[in-house]
Amino acid sequence: MSEAAAAASAAVPARFGVGDRVAVRRAAPPGHVRTPWYIRGHAGIIERLCGAFANPEELAYNRPGLPAQPLYRVRFRQRDIWPDYRGRDTDTIEIEIYQHWLEPAPPAADAARPTAAIAERAAP
Repeated sequence: MSEAAAAASAAVPARFGVGDRVAVRRAAPPGHVRTPWYIRGHAGIIERLCGAFANPEELAYNRPGLPAQPLYRVRFRQRDIWPDYRGRDTDTIEIEIYQHWLEPAPPAADAARPTAAIAERAAP
């Protein structure tokens, strides 16, 4: 069995679907991490499930990285990340984040904002 097939067969089930609102854990574990510091603690919308892959945070230490972790592309409003952002209110950034960094987020306090439009753009 190939390494990719082994990783896929030992995958953690996906917890989130396209359009789900998630928050990035606010954590600072020691070692090699793949989640940008500036996005931790922020909420976004799942744009897509990219697949399940061996955990690169484990692979960096020559460990097998199994079980494979679901990898999501998450869309964030730039204004929510950078309060001084002067671009359009609908400008977004997409970041690929492994599931173990994500948790369900409470509904947006301002649900009328472009979050719905962001989720609509998530559809293929």
